[in-house]
Amino acid sequence: MRPTHAAKWIRHFLANRRNRPEPQWDAPIRLEPSVVRKLLPSIEQFKLGDGGGPASLIARDAAQYRNSSEETRMLVDLWFEEEREHSRLLGQAVRRFGGREILSHWSFTAFCACRRVIGVRAELQILLLTELVSTAYYRVLRRHAQDGPLEAMCSLILRDEAGHVAFHRDRLATDGRSRGLFWMLQFWLCGFAAATMLWVNHGPCLHPLGARTSEYYREVHFQLSRFMRRLFRSEPREQLAPARSSEVSANAPQLVQLNQGSGTSSL
Repeated sequence: MRPTHAAKWIRHFLANRRNRPEPQWDAPIRLEPSVVRKLLPSIEQFKLGDGGGPASLIARDAAQYRNSSEETRMLVDLWFEEEREHSRLLGQAVRRFGGREILSHWSFTAFCACRRVIGVRAELQILLLTELVSTAYYRVLRRHAQDGPLEAMCSLILRDEAGHVAFHRDRLATDGRSRGLFWMLQFWLCGFAAATMLWVNHGPCLHPLGARTSEYYREVHFQLSRFMRRLFRSEPREQLAPARSSEVSANAPQLVQLNQGSGTSSL
């Protein structure tokens, strides 16, 4: 990850910690118990996957990539801090509905195993696609949640996911690599494969709320097509000058505070 735009994204991640009202987890639950029972496994699995597991890059060459520059290390750490915050929010939702924390699931185990054996460039694409299809999931869940705290949680997570997607778009647009028809085809195919894996697990949990498969795939198509359109629109533009090291260093004390406060703190 080049230092281009680094200072802008460090400022974004730090600023995004502000103005985040906590959902009112103790509000009355109006969902039918049968609906809650169906929904809970989905939230429990997302709690595990969204930062509840290895909230870091875990590809075979991940350490080399992460330590390639100070800017890269800072940005990767800030990105995964937000993923851990998602896990915390989802954990609150699990407790609200009387669920339990799960420590493993076959889909998450397979997901992590795949990430470990591939290179970091492929892992970054997998994580980007996960952000895009998860955005579709959270939009559908928020639309049908019928629960104020759950809707508020989805809004907070969607706010972060929008930043993550834009961050990855900037990363790809400025990496100096050309992307042709083959790249576009594999991105679409991998995107819909990731979307299908998600819906196989989570679709039955959202159906009792009124969510429909066609609705979810429309959201997936919208997220993927918008990402591709904006990526190719931004690539031909003249790249901004690389961030000055002084700009990045100026944010270092804030990053140290962020890392010291990670864990149960709210981003």
